[in-house]
Amino acid sequence: MSPAKPSLATQQDSIGVLIGLVRSELVRAMEAELQASGVDLRFTQFLILKRLAVAGPMSASELARSVELDGGAMTRQLDQLEGRGLLCRHPHEQDRRALRIELTDAGRTTWQQMTPCNDRVLQAAQKALDATEREQLRDYLERVLQALRTKH
Repeated sequence: MSPAKPSLATQQDSIGVLIGLVRSELVRAMEAELQASGVDLRFTQFLILKRLAVAGPMSASELARSVELDGGAMTRQLDQLEGRGLLCRHPHEQDRRALRIELTDAGRTTWQQMTPCNDRVLQAAQKALDATEREQLRDYLERVLQALRTKH
């Protein structure tokens, strides 16, 4: 007799597993939506452009922290995005050892093209929830995040 595999329902009893599955599906859906819209970017590249569009120019280390990448991975992503003309690196005004990363005009245009993709994915993810449930979910997730952040 072989050992029984845990069922999906049993796996989903773990909030960590469930959150991981939701994140994986959001990434998959976002990449599919980007491809369908003619934007040839991966999810991580989308996050980088989104961060720059929302927060403005920043150092590579600030950007890496904000999208949770290590320095090497960030450098590779920046090289690819800069090679496509979507962002540029300029010397930092106060720290001559650092660089400031900012979107180019093409990067801003691409961001505007990606925003409806993001909206469609998030709307689809929440379609089974009414407005009150969406607000409750947001509240629950914010409280879980806060609890995890204050633990450390």
